[in-house]
This record gives sequence, structure tokens and C-alpha cells, in this order.
Amino acid sequence: MSNATPIRKAVIPAAGLGTRFLPATKAMPKEMLPVVDEPAIQYVVAEASKAGIDDILMITGRNKRAMEDHFDRAPNLEATLEAKGDTKKLEAVRHATQLGDIHYVRQGEAKGLGHAVLCGKQHVGDEPFAVLLGDDLIDPRDELLTTMMETQQQLGGSVIAVMEVPEENVSSYGVVDAGGADQQEGAQVVPVQGLVEKPAVEDAPSNLAIIGRYVLHPAIFAQLEQTPPGKGNEIQLTDALQAMAGKPAAEGGGVHAVIFRGRRYDTGDKLSYIKAVVTLAVDREDLGPDLRAWLKEFAGQL
Repeated sequence: MSNATPIRKAVIPAAGLGTRFLPATKAMPKEMLPVVDEPAIQYVVAEASKAGIDDILMITGRNKRAMEDHFDRAPNLEATLEAKGDTKKLEAVRHATQLGDIHYVRQGEAKGLGHAVLCGKQHVGDEPFAVLLGDDLIDPRDELLTTMMETQQQLGGSVIAVMEVPEENVSSYGVVDAGGADQQEGAQVVPVQGLVEKPAVEDAPSNLAIIGRYVLHPAIFAQLEQTPPGKGNEIQLTDALQAMAGKPAAEGGGVHAVIFRGRRYDTGDKLSYIKAVVTLAVDREDLGPDLRAWLKEFAGQL
């Protein structure tokens, strides 16, 4: 099956309060925490841009104005840098404003990821679209979103990204039932028979955990509108996808999972955030050599 409608829009839910990073996030959005010298949210927007998506809708909330300012032009700052002849920093500042056409809408109430996605209905319209969570950072050197988009175009329905996690960690994620197809060695795309949000370890259908990348059929909006609150009394995207997995293709049904085996960082988690900063900095030409030498010296003192 093929889908002739190209994927050109992305929704980035970014309305969370970032309580795990308090007090740093008391007055600054968690998405603006720097990963080396770029805010975490810029990596997510750049990922969408790299995949060919140039129309991005951010679902925001209160105290998120800094994100809008970051992706907007800063004429005074640019003029100052230009007058100083600091072309490198000038290019870096302008780069963020050139990643795509970015729009913003407020979620209003924290009713869950499903509700956040539903806030994008009017903007997205009747076409497939990507959803990228602002907390999840996929290493720029690893391919994921393009593969998911190609899979959706070929198979229709919706596509989610999953990773294998230790069994004891499954209750922290949405988990998929791939009907055993995930046991095929080297499998990259598997059909999803069911999804469950944060199951108990003994009830988990697999160790394939859903991570923050989705390519969704627009029929998901109608499903979300009739999805009752689930875990945490929130409208769960996982519950809506569970319903879509059982619907016929003619109704936008069917869900497939792309198994991601690359590098992913949860920038909403303190330890994973630190790992992201170090991992990306180590491979930078300007920082890597000195940082690697220092890390070896530091590790030897532990």
C-alpha cells in the first residue's frame, strides 16, 4: 500500500513543566536547557528539518515564550555580531531561524500527550504528520524519522518508534505487542497488534518501548476526540493508537513500529541529559580532543 500524500508537517508537544529539573526550570522552559551550546528543542526541530519537514507546530504552555524568541530573528543581536565581524556566531544565531516555518498554539490544560496532539488538528488538516517529543533527542548521526516517514508512505496507517529496554523498565513506557515479529533477527519494521501504556512488568507484551517519535494518519484526530482519559487521568496517545491498530486500512487503521537501535537521550531525565551533553561534545572538533583527554584523566581518579 502507498500513501500519495507527502508528509510535510510536524507537531512538537512542548507544554510540560519540567519539574524533574527544578529549580533550573522555574523560569526557563526545560526544552531550552542547553545540550552543549544549542537548546535541546533545536535538535528536535533540526531533526524534522533534516527529514524534509518545513512546517512545524509547537504545542506550548505558560512560560514557554523563550522558545518562540529563540526561533525568531534577533535584529539587534545580529547587527552587533555583524559589526564585530563574528560571522561564526552570526551564522549560528541565524541557523535556528532558518529551520522551518514554526507556529505555536497553547495546550491550555495538561490533559496528556493525546490531548496535545489533538491541539494540532486544525493546523495539520487531513494529511499524515510527524510527532516529535521535545524531551527525546535522537543523535543527529542516527537515522530514524526518515525511515518512519518512508514506512508510513509505503504501508499507510500510523508508524511509531520503539526501542528494546530491560524488562524491569517497561512500566515506565508505552509497550507494543508485535505478535512475535520482533523476535525475527534484525527486524526493523514490525506490525503492531496492540499497545499498552506503562504496564506492570508481568503484564508487558514485549520489551519494545515506545519512544518519542510518531508518524500518524490524520484519522488519529477523530479517534483522540473519543478516547477517554486513561493512565494518570490523561488522554493517552497510546490508547488511541491501540484503537487504530484494530481498524481497517480504509479508515486509516493499522500501526507499524520501526525498531530503533541507535542513540537516544531522554533530556527530561538528569542522567540521560548529562550523557547527551558529554556524548555530543566528545565528537565535536572544537571540544572533543581536550574533553576526551580530561575524561580519561578524570575517570582514572574515580
